[in-house]
Amino acid sequence: MAGWTCRFFLQRGARFLLSRAAPESSSQFIACTRTVKTTTWFEEHLTEDNQEYMKKIIAEDYRKLTAERLSPLKDEPWPRQEWTEGSRRVGLVAVKLGMVPIWTKTGERHVATMLQVQDCHVIKHLTKAEFDGHTAALLVGGKNVSPFHRSESQMEMFSNAGVPPKQKVSTFKVSDNAIIKPGTPLYAAHFRPGQYVDVTAKTIGKGFQGVMKRWGSKASLRLTVKPRLIVGQGHQDQEGIQPKFGKGKRCRGRWATFPKLLTG
Repeated sequence: MAGWTCRFFLQRGARFLLSRAAPESSSQFIACTRTVKTTTWFEEHLTEDNQEYMKKIIAEDYRKLTAERLSPLKDEPWPRQEWTEGSRRVGLVAVKLGMVPIWTKTGERHVATMLQVQDCHVIKHLTKAEFDGHTAALLVGGKNVSPFHRSESQMEMFSNAGVPPKQKVSTFKVSDNAIIKPGTPLYAAHFRPGQYVDVTAKTIGKGFQGVMKRWGSKASLRLTVKPRLIVGQGHQDQEGIQPKFGKGKRCRGRWATFPKLLTG
């Protein structure tokens, strides 16, 4: 529901609006600005029972969408080609569940990461000309979400593939003999036990940290001050221009929250 809000500003003197006004002016004014609020959730005016009913209806619609109505797998499947050395297959979109220990037969303990492949489908095929001119690519999405959280262009892409809207969509470069038809579901059986995989995910944010913790500097007993120093911030020159930090300099700031690749 759109609502009108008013914000009032009371300021003594006309310098708030006119920079050239006389400093001895003692006039008062009131400024009012109106803004429109349109951020309304679709379940804002629904009861708990109605929300559960809407979720059930959407889940049933998703199942019909992937199984009966618009699934492109009803048509003839694309020809399956043989794997050759140097082929690049498509990856999966998974959700991290947590860390678990695994013991071998000899009693050795290893830490493993549990990943769940949930509602993973191939969404779109990009040819070499559409992608980068060198290799083809596939768009893969995972974990169904509400259609109210996606734009019209994204919903059109999902409808053409015959799959529900996805929370996460990733692009994977593939070779010409590893192209999969859009709408094909992908499972954990896409990989075989014993295979090495590369995992890319967003690291957990550590907030604003200093130089020691952010860059992993090590201080000794003899030299405990220098590793904690940051780069020189400089000073303003005669023209009043503040110098900038050079690229690659180790400064304090926000740590992590960036994509990281772990190779298998």
